[in-house]
Amino acid sequence: MRIKVILEPAEEGGYTVYVPSLPGCVSEGETEEEALANIKEAIELYLEPIFPYPSFSPQT
Repeated sequence: MRIKVILEPAEEGGYTVYVPSLPGCVSEGETEEEALANIKEAIELYLEPIFPYPSFSPQT
């Protein structure tokens, strides 16, 4: 499953990243790589109630 994310520089430094198709799914990180890793985890947690079993989990 491919999910579009928006990565923006934060005013206070670092990056904010969010998922337009998943309301409230937002994360941040000091670097782009950290922010993207954090949003991947946030997406997995967001979708966990929908796909509670590993065999049904979407590929991210």
